[in-house]
Amino acid sequence: MDLRERLLDAALACFAAQGIGATSLRDIARRAGVTPALVHYYYGDKLQLQQAVVAERLWPVMAQVHAGMGEADDDVAAMVTRFVAGITHVVAAHPWLPTLWVREILCEGGALRGVMIERIGPLLPHLLVERFAAAQRAGRLNPGLDPRLMVVSMVGLTMFPLASAPIWQQLFGAGELGADAVQRHALALLTHGLELGHE
Repeated sequence: MDLRERLLDAALACFAAQGIGATSLRDIARRAGVTPALVHYYYGDKLQLQQAVVAERLWPVMAQVHAGMGEADDDVAAMVTRFVAGITHVVAAHPWLPTLWVREILCEGGALRGVMIERIGPLLPHLLVERFAAAQRAGRLNPGLDPRLMVVSMVGLTMFPLASAPIWQQLFGAGELGADAVQRHALALLTHGLELGHE
């Protein structure tokens, strides 16, 4: 791995562990085993490094989930399954994602909330809302559901339990409540709760 990649990984680890606002270039340098001057040489300042982390780490991960959705077309069950599976698979490969999501997107004042609203939102949530609304118009989805809140529910049934898994595993003494369990539970709840056979 080249130094530039190592610095991105160090920045991402620091951002997920302590938050973007609380992370200094010195913290990133320490984690990467280099001097702050070297971080500055490659990325200029923290904002430029943050932008590189978004462009080269976060964006490709979200694009992976989006790419899987393209294959679902207008089949609601396939859309739900692909979204839930996509999120759980991405989190298994990138365990930093739920923590970063909570710290920097979900929490008020998070440094990545704007990225979610401006770049990620149009990519995936809007696509899902359009497809769910079309399925409702075609009579393939419960008309009592709000397509926008369906997206919120799917995110809530995946990202929240994955971000808080250490709490539930300890609270319930259940180490098996990991990504696979979250995926099974979310799919069972969503497919039955959505009345996918509704006429």
